[in-house]
Amino acid sequence: MATIFERVRRIIAEHLNLDESEITPESSFTDDLNADSLDIVEMAMAIEEEFSNTGRKIEIPDEKLKEFVTVRDVVDYLKELGVADEE
Repeated sequence: MATIFERVRRIIAEHLNLDESEITPESSFTDDLNADSLDIVEMAMAIEEEFSNTGRKIEIPDEKLKEFVTVRDVVDYLKELGVADEE
């Protein structure tokens, strides 16, 4: 099954029209992936949708979104919320 990183990477690749192999946990949204603020907001909404389910609603507050620099920051935040890799 897919890890949190793999699921996040797929969303980022779709939104930025990138190959998944170009995205690593250390990739910076602005420096490496050339994402602008609108891209980041759209990806956050897609991530919220991807990781929410009937038992848990995932929300990324604007102030938290501003703290995300790398892909790992998003993965770590999701883990803090109790999201686990799929089994």
